[in-house]
Amino acid sequence: MAYVLRAVLGSPAVVTQAGEPLPLDQGLALVRIPPDLRLGDTDNRTLEAWSAAGPIAYVEAEYFAGTGSQFAVVCAGGDLVLGPLVQDEDDPPTHPTPISQALRHLGAIPGGHFDEFDAVGLGRYR
Repeated sequence: MAYVLRAVLGSPAVVTQAGEPLPLDQGLALVRIPPDLRLGDTDNRTLEAWSAAGPIAYVEAEYFAGTGSQFAVVCAGGDLVLGPLVQDEDDPPTHPTPISQALRHLGAIPGGHFDEFDAVGLGRYR
């Protein structure tokens, strides 16, 4: 199974700046980012500006047949506070993954789930 995820994550009030939010668990929301909008590369100005309203993360994941990569950055208070975190498909798996680390910065907890990714229901939007 293949999937690609490019999204901003945070509270619904914060991510609304990027578009129409989709609900996640634990009070978080997601806005999918179109391929033509670049966030989280070397220029985080858009995320930093949005983070004046609250913490916000930009995440990417691309997987095919069980292997893939992840990328995550988190901004809060107008500054980059985490990342960039990168896990390439050739890297050994890490736990927590970049996306789970970003979710932790947004207040997510794994609870009885495998990790924060599963705990907030991010898999619904693969």
